[in-house]
Amino acid sequence: MTAAWTPVALARDLPPLGVMPVCVDGLDVALWRSASGRLAAWADRCPHRGMRLSHGFVRGEALSCIYHGWSYGSEGHCLRIPAHPDLAPPEAIRVPMFQVTEGHGVIWVASQTPGGAHPAVEGSALRSLTVDAAVDWSAAGFSVADGIARGHLSGVAVTLLVQPLPQGRFALHALADSAASPAALTAVSRELEALRRQAEEALA
Repeated sequence: MTAAWTPVALARDLPPLGVMPVCVDGLDVALWRSASGRLAAWADRCPHRGMRLSHGFVRGEALSCIYHGWSYGSEGHCLRIPAHPDLAPPEAIRVPMFQVTEGHGVIWVASQTPGGAHPAVEGSALRSLTVDAAVDWSAAGFSVADGIARGHLSGVAVTLLVQPLPQGRFALHALADSAASPAALTAVSRELEALRRQAEEALA
């Protein structure tokens, strides 16, 4: 993506106290939102025993590992070790962090320092879906630049943010014209499903 930002989820799909696994440039990332709504994107690995933090749980402004309950604050530093409640965790115990931002209903993560703001996109969040094959967007009438496909489905203007995933898979985060009717948006969603099926059947 332009400026090293990768679209990883629709903002509405990660409510406060939510955590989910995402992939950025081949790296496993735990994406979570605190009770106050603050976003964080961390390496998906607890420094203690390597358990995925995306399996953990959010309490207030901290994320805790599900394995031994080690809790980490907003800056990735360890706040509490349940087995040693009187111990002040060393500052060295930290989770690597990534830059994360939210805009146009999309959550963006950068694995390295980005060169600018995330790309400007149009439309309202519609849905995300995973495709196990590359889609020929030009054949579907879309133009593609910097990982963003723009076109029309069912007469509705659609913007698709393409997120590369491991093993030749992709996630698509779809935005559609906010003025479209519910029936039209349903038709767009069905067309996206059809494009996914076509791409995956062509690969089979």
